[in-house]
Amino acid sequence: MSKLNGFYKSRRDFLRGATALGAVGVFAPSILMPGFARAAVSDGEVLTGSHWGAFRAVVKDGRWTEIKPWEGDPHPSKQLAGILDSVYSPTRIKYPMVRRAYLEGGPGSDVAGRGKDDFVRVSWDKALDLVVGELKRVREKYGQAGTFAGSYGWKSSGRLHNCQSLLRRALNVGMDGAFVNSSGDYSTGASQVIMPHVMGTLEVYEQQTVWPVVIESTDVLVFWGADPIKTNQIGWTVADHDSYAYLEAFKKTGKKVICIDPIRTETAKFFDAEWIAPKPHTDVAIMLGMAHTLYTEELHDVDFLDEYTAGFDKFVPYLTGESDGIAKSAEWASEISGLPADQIKELARLFQTNRTMLSSGWSIQRQHHGEQSHWMLVTLASMLGQIGLPGGGFGLSYHYANGGTPSANSPVLPGITDGGKAVEGAAWLTNAGAASIPLARVVEMLENPGADFDFNGTRSKFPDVKMVYWTGGNPFAHHQDRNRMIKAWQKLETVVVQDFQWTATARHADIVLPATTSYERNDIEHIGDYSLKAILAMKKVIDPVFEARNDFDIFAEIADRLGKKDAFTEGKDELEWIKSFYDEAVKQGEAKNIEVPDFESFWKEGIVEFPATDEAKAFVRYADYREDPLLEPLGTPSGKIEIYSKNIEKMGYDDCPPHPTWMEPIERIDGPDAKYPLHINSGHPQDRLHSQLCGTILREGYAIADREPCVINTEDAKTRGIASGDVVRVFNDRGQILTGAIVSDDIRPGVIRVYEGGWFDPVDAGQAGSLDAYGDVNCLTPDLGTSKLAQGNCGHTGIADVEKYVGGLPEVKVFKTPKEA
Repeated sequence: MSKLNGFYKSRRDFLRGATALGAVGVFAPSILMPGFARAAVSDGEVLTGSHWGAFRAVVKDGRWTEIKPWEGDPHPSKQLAGILDSVYSPTRIKYPMVRRAYLEGGPGSDVAGRGKDDFVRVSWDKALDLVVGELKRVREKYGQAGTFAGSYGWKSSGRLHNCQSLLRRALNVGMDGAFVNSSGDYSTGASQVIMPHVMGTLEVYEQQTVWPVVIESTDVLVFWGADPIKTNQIGWTVADHDSYAYLEAFKKTGKKVICIDPIRTETAKFFDAEWIAPKPHTDVAIMLGMAHTLYTEELHDVDFLDEYTAGFDKFVPYLTGESDGIAKSAEWASEISGLPADQIKELARLFQTNRTMLSSGWSIQRQHHGEQSHWMLVTLASMLGQIGLPGGGFGLSYHYANGGTPSANSPVLPGITDGGKAVEGAAWLTNAGAASIPLARVVEMLENPGADFDFNGTRSKFPDVKMVYWTGGNPFAHHQDRNRMIKAWQKLETVVVQDFQWTATARHADIVLPATTSYERNDIEHIGDYSLKAILAMKKVIDPVFEARNDFDIFAEIADRLGKKDAFTEGKDELEWIKSFYDEAVKQGEAKNIEVPDFESFWKEGIVEFPATDEAKAFVRYADYREDPLLEPLGTPSGKIEIYSKNIEKMGYDDCPPHPTWMEPIERIDGPDAKYPLHINSGHPQDRLHSQLCGTILREGYAIADREPCVINTEDAKTRGIASGDVVRVFNDRGQILTGAIVSDDIRPGVIRVYEGGWFDPVDAGQAGSLDAYGDVNCLTPDLGTSKLAQGNCGHTGIADVEKYVGGLPEVKVFKTPKEA
């Protein structure tokens, strides 16, 4: 801990220095704010939570000094160390700021200067007047759909300070819904649209056959593009980390584990699993080769297909080649994937002769034609006939938020929403506002106002957006084709960003509002997305630093300026809202005969835990459907698993046929039009949550030459004269980035890995095509929809080349505060 303690000391020195240079005082601005509520303690420990888990914050003299994992966390994430550092980071936005050119010239001034211009500190009143004035001006000049408020990202945990819902709430009540919203997300954009057609449900955010059943009944556990050892560190609510004990228990059984991935993942290493490394973007072809083997060797479960699925008979002509002259055999799949045909056949036989769980990650659907990947996985599982049996079938969430952990018998907290009524569930999938677009099509919307776009059977027109208000996210990290985005961003007249750090998105804004972190305000949340094992009081650890304000307070002020504060707040302050959510949980507890303490007792204790039931520990996904498909039908038109979808057939999309199909992506290594030799694997980071915590002490543990690491195969590195530690340029027609090389045999030849989420740091800010000094991989990935059906993102599609960088290295500047007047 000496290194960490020393680093935190330097960050505290930064904070003191910044205060001396002009802040009124670290805590004074927040103390003077209306509705101020002091932190829980001035000295002692505070229990609170985050995406990385629950923890105890040690406070001394009103300053947060140490972080301790909650004693109920069975596998604390090492990423917790970055949370404290993020609060005192040099990248904190200290005051309301306005880009100088915008302040002097007004909306639309020097839009090419975004990202390189200096900022001017203004008062909160000035900043909010500018924001509200723009909201009104844009509506009056461009109509109800002139402002995009569909901001997306991993906003902080908590049921009240959901900044994205609060933004839309303010515009719903204060501007009569004058904004453009978005639907879907970047994580599962393709699957959450295709799965309702196939399985009658979203699937990707639902409970799996639980781990105790998998441990007991599964013989072969397959992780297909999934790395739960890495990704289960985080959760949308407060991570419980309960899956790690189950993974350890499965390891001890000695049963077979297979990892199908171009990279030898953390999960493959943990299990010492059989590692199968195909060429990226060929998963559908491999599955088809397995399906062909099962069919031609008469190993498929005919009875299951007849009783529980619809349309297999229409899929068979394609599988056998009767319809197009190309049999989707193992030999055919081998030519595409690089895997031996015999290996593909042996895997099919292994899966069929053992109780097999096909656990897929979401990476294989974040690709061009990504809808086909999970559709074909379901088809393969259907041919094996094990769906609904203990330990068999498929699962799409074992790698996310500790899916498969048995659910507790607990109430479910509601939360504030954009409509003013508390609801449960996936609030980010709602479609309030004057118009809505598929989330990943935001750049295309800016480029083509008025153009037609297709989405899941509908055709709409892109609105003419002139203003963007973004909060709780960082599109200059998670969106693809950064240089195309730079150009599209310049079409906007006004960009407002509300955040606590100077992300690349904030640097490309006109008006910047400093928000508090989760640890400078009160909230309430579940521990465990799937387990719901506890309700946690997320108590304020410290008072807000500099002039940061809570998201709720910021939007209440905006609503007030629009004459609708009472409608926004409903007369409740922060703690009253939190109590109202908890009181709903108390009512649920009474209805379910669950003992739930009153709010005062809960808030004093800080947590209430709930046990999992025996029934939950035996849950098998689709067991009820398998037991009685007539009384427990699926939500599809046929009530069955739809291998062939008549609804999709009616849509007539040329890029999404009515049954699972191998479709050539826009680019892949060894593809027919491959211009570059290396596939870019842009997987989820090991040591942060997307772009969150990138600018913290955690970076010291993985950065190479102060840049994002690029893993390259030994053979590929040798031919390019690259050694570990070298700075390399990764490039294609879309962009160029500098990274630090790691030479390894844990990656397939022809593949490089640069994690997504690295902060964009262009050498020539504001200029499209500039060399990125730090390593934002989305400078290289293509921005196109997965298909007309889902319009998901294609962040895992993309090829490039790598060369050793020679010449003077540009400085990495993105982790410092931008120029300030």
